[in-house]
Amino acid sequence: MRPVYSFTIVLLATLLASSAFGQKVTIPITTANMATVLQTDHNQRLKIIYTGKTLSRLSEYEQSGEVINLRSEGASSNNNAYAVAGIDNNFVEPAIAVVHADGNNSLDLRYEAHEVIDTPDGATVTKVALKDPVYPFFVDLYYKAWREKDVVEQWCVIRHDEEGEVVLHKYASANLYLYNKEYLLTSYNGAWAREMQPAETPLRQGMHTIESRLGTREHLLASPNFMLALDGQATETTGTVMMGQLAWNGNFALQFETDVYKNLHIVAGINPYQSAYHLKPNVSFETPRFVYTLSFEGKGKASRNLHAWLRDHTLLDGHGERLTLLNNWEATYFDFNQDRLVSLFEGAKELGVDLFLLDDGWFANKYPRNRDNAGLGDWEVNRAKLPDGVPFLVHEAEKQGVKFGIWIEPEMVNPKSELYEKHPDWVIKQEQRPEIYFRNQLVLDLTNPEVQDFVFGVVDDLLTENPTLAFMKWDCNAPIFNGHSSYLERENIPQSHLYVEYSRGLQNVLKRIREKYPMVPMMLCSGGGGRSDYNLLRYFTEFWLSDNTDPLERIFMQWDYSYYYPAITMCSHVTNWSNRPLKYRVDVASMGKMGFDIRTNELSERDMTFAKQAVQNYHDYKGIVWHGEMYRLASPYEHDIASLIYVNEAKTEGVMFNYLTNWRYLAEPSLRPVKLQGLDSDKLYRLTEINLYEGANTPITGQKIYSGEFLMNVGFNPLVSSSRSSVVVKVEAVK
Repeated sequence: MRPVYSFTIVLLATLLASSAFGQKVTIPITTANMATVLQTDHNQRLKIIYTGKTLSRLSEYEQSGEVINLRSEGASSNNNAYAVAGIDNNFVEPAIAVVHADGNNSLDLRYEAHEVIDTPDGATVTKVALKDPVYPFFVDLYYKAWREKDVVEQWCVIRHDEEGEVVLHKYASANLYLYNKEYLLTSYNGAWAREMQPAETPLRQGMHTIESRLGTREHLLASPNFMLALDGQATETTGTVMMGQLAWNGNFALQFETDVYKNLHIVAGINPYQSAYHLKPNVSFETPRFVYTLSFEGKGKASRNLHAWLRDHTLLDGHGERLTLLNNWEATYFDFNQDRLVSLFEGAKELGVDLFLLDDGWFANKYPRNRDNAGLGDWEVNRAKLPDGVPFLVHEAEKQGVKFGIWIEPEMVNPKSELYEKHPDWVIKQEQRPEIYFRNQLVLDLTNPEVQDFVFGVVDDLLTENPTLAFMKWDCNAPIFNGHSSYLERENIPQSHLYVEYSRGLQNVLKRIREKYPMVPMMLCSGGGGRSDYNLLRYFTEFWLSDNTDPLERIFMQWDYSYYYPAITMCSHVTNWSNRPLKYRVDVASMGKMGFDIRTNELSERDMTFAKQAVQNYHDYKGIVWHGEMYRLASPYEHDIASLIYVNEAKTEGVMFNYLTNWRYLAEPSLRPVKLQGLDSDKLYRLTEINLYEGANTPITGQKIYSGEFLMNVGFNPLVSSSRSSVVVKVEAVK
């Protein structure tokens, strides 16, 4: 049984006693199924002596360090709980590196005390206080454990009382040490329209690093998400798996160091690249959260842990509703006017979606936003396109029975804009270097409080003028080039603070927005999937995975995203990107947060009838997709089909999605049944195919009844083929 801490335990007296007699202090950090155990050595240095399954006998945590032999060649420092730079006995990658006010670059952290508290949101927080024995330099390690979710957040708070500034050259959020045999790391690389491409790497002796140095749009080339199979290959249902991410909307670095003993040292935090931080006395520096789960039942269990934690404790309105929408981008691009937009509202109403979203191109007058090379930053409505302004569009959409939303990109500016002409000092750039443009734009300097006010004002002005504005799509298309802040220079703040303070500035803006407008839905977009961290999802209801909306590509992409994000967060739109049948495109969009980006007036009567029925079906089962548990049944990487199911908490309803992913003649997608998961073995279920064209025949009519035991052990064949390339099946318990 895991101990229950209903009160705060402060062990200052214990420290004095243990220091005097060399006694060890043992600190277990536990959830229902996983445990990390910290223990002091005879010098009061804090070690990680165990990471694995929760033990039923509390006393045995103290003994877990006795079976470890790390005594040769300086290895006794490998399992430090927060590895430091600058002392002789540390041979592994440091989690922290500093230069003290007197110029000394050594650091030694010793255990001082710890406390454990239960929090109002259902977690247990363990705080461990460390201090340098020579300098008044302090690091507090935090471990927030969610018992039922098997999820831990780690971070630290750094401070000092020295006579002058201390320079932090590295300041990681977390330091882990694993005593397993084999480590197979899945990381994710990509580019625009190629986001979230998985790569498996066996970790041998040495270092493997996942990092971003883009400043904004951090996830464009690499993701902060990782999956680590321990003790050999894992499957959806078997094996030991660690899965998580650094929840930070800025540069990140995840370092995986395998030592000569084949143990794994993990250091995760803000990327120290050009980010030395000058910390003043009596000022605390809090690092971002490193979030992870550990599953002993395969990848599926690990991902469901993260889904539940995100919905319950992090995601804005995680248990709420979401709006289906019709976006005008692919229908009009920049070429629209007021009358043309109003004419599109009818299509949104006919489809049955909740909202019409006006995308880019609605603003700027001196330099009209008719292409992506002008107007960005000038957030007044374009009078030539929209003479009656945004309020008219909001009102007209509501008259048609749909809500209205709008696109913004408030962190960015075109050089061809009034904002750039008036405030060149608001732009991140090196005056001595040529300006480098990404999508014809530059990044505004969110370290500057005036710029933060401006960005907040973009949102505030729109919502003040349009109180019923129902949705915002927040885009961010450019990374930071030639990073230099006029504001930091003017305030005598080191330029090495730029990347950290930019991210903090963005968070300040979002906090202000949510204080005034706590529940307005907002999509997190960044030229596609350039941003998706858990930290920003505290302020956004959903995110845009990629500008690549080809449904076949999206099956693979959403498969990989789904390990870390529940379906309610993942925007998936029906577009004209590919020549796949409309049904295939609609069915793929239905396994996420559905939207449309098509010309509804170009749909045939037959296609429109199908689309309307599919949207109605989606409204019937979307609660299961958004709030149910997800089980991946057949991987598109291993089979000719992709198959997955969402099941409600009571195990009485589910929706099974099946897609053909291999159109080769030799493919045999319907050869074998698919074994379902997540059902009740003792219940009986009826399976019925939905999302069919009017008059279409189906072999899955709901006439047969199957036990949950049969479906999970023998399986069910959705009969996917080239003529049935996507099959959506409703699963219902029979009373």
